Amino acid sequence: MKTLFITGGSRGIGAAIADKFIKDDYHVIMPARGEMDLSSPVSIKKYFKKNSGIKVDCIVNNAGVNPLAFVDELTDEEIFETVNVNLIAPLMITRALVKGMKKRGCGRIVNIGSIWGVVSKEKRAVYSMTKNGIHGLTNTLAVELGGDNILVNTVCPGYTNTELTKKNVPLPEAKNISKDIPLGRFAEPEEIAEIVYFLGSSRNTYITGQKIVIDGGFTIK
Repeated sequence: MKTLFITGGSRGIGAAIADKFIKDDYHVIMPARGEMDLSSPVSIKKYFKKNSGIKVDCIVNNAGVNPLAFVDELTDEEIFETVNVNLIAPLMITRALVKGMKKRGCGRIVNIGSIWGVVSKEKRAVYSMTKNGIHGLTNTLAVELGGDNILVNTVCPGYTNTELTKKNVPLPEAKNISKDIPLGRFAEPEEIAEIVYFLGSSRNTYITGQKIVIDGGFTIK
């Protein structure tokens, strides 16, 4: 049985991704916050020290936080939490798990970016910074690990019908945004999961180092 390690797999896009892999008989590991706090490098180290024998076929770095604030309103806590969760944690998780992939000569890593790592919008300074950074990680890993048959890609979802989106984007605003999306609607989490599954499974044999945008055409306008 193959194994997926995913962060943020309990809701939204992460839950849809986990479900997709489970349906293909993957064993899915998705640590709860009580097991591994992504905002704490110490917690991440402790988790992998305790679970040093984990062997995975695919890593999906999905968890993220997005504080909405103008740059001069961001608190130190918001800055450091966002950088730790969105950027430092994926690097540390990958560092801990990739050695096993290299030994087996096979693996897939999918980092979840965002359209705000392609274009940007006000109040997204630290979030856009981290999502651009996550693709920098993807690029380097794709080069470093290609010889070990480990393929690494970034998936950048656009507006998606999740609880977090509904919280941050009121219905009237959502309707206006939909008018700027060529397909005229937000994505469903399952649509994002389909692409992540393909890239993270053995079906993907030659795509690596790519930033794949799934946004219904929003960023091409």
